[in-house]
Amino acid sequence: MAKLLYIKANPKSDQSSRTFIISEHFIKVYKEFHPNDQIITLDLYKEGIHFLSQEDINDIFAPKTEASKHHHILKYAYQFLEADKYVFAAPMWNLGIPAILKAYIDYITVSGITFKYTEQGAVGLLRGKKAVHIMATGGEYKTPPFSDFEMANRYLKTILGFMGVEDFQTITAQRLDIVGEDVEKIMFTALKEAEEIAKGF
Repeated sequence: MAKLLYIKANPKSDQSSRTFIISEHFIKVYKEFHPNDQIITLDLYKEGIHFLSQEDINDIFAPKTEASKHHHILKYAYQFLEADKYVFAAPMWNLGIPAILKAYIDYITVSGITFKYTEQGAVGLLRGKKAVHIMATGGEYKTPPFSDFEMANRYLKTILGFMGVEDFQTITAQRLDIVGEDVEKIMFTALKEAEEIAKGF
């Protein structure tokens, strides 16, 4: 039995967020094809994720003990470590990820838990795990010249790779705010892609 961590980074409802419409469909299909897997939903807004304080940083860099697993910040890093698969539902905001997702990444990118330092530098500790990023965007960011502006999916793929997650896929619904685009068709295509990836994820 695998453990999937479903991370949601949008204050909108499941019905009003186009990212969540796709991600919820992904999870629905995933459940059908992986009925024995455990799915943990982590809504970052409901969790009250905040920016790190000086005290939080001190705790993160302190020696890890058994009590660390219950620390109000470090518990998220241990939860991330224990999962086998990750689904990130995060739209593009102003060319990047929502700030609350960056704050969460600061919670989980912890030396000694999700990566470590060696004589050769940093080494990820999440080898063999996989992730999918589900993202809606208003514009077109897959092709030049605007692909150079895309810093949301690129960052998430990079930071997860830093932690050792090399199996990374992306499901994107693009051009949703461009005048004249067939939004229903774009969403339908993204939902079908989500179905296919969910089956084998």
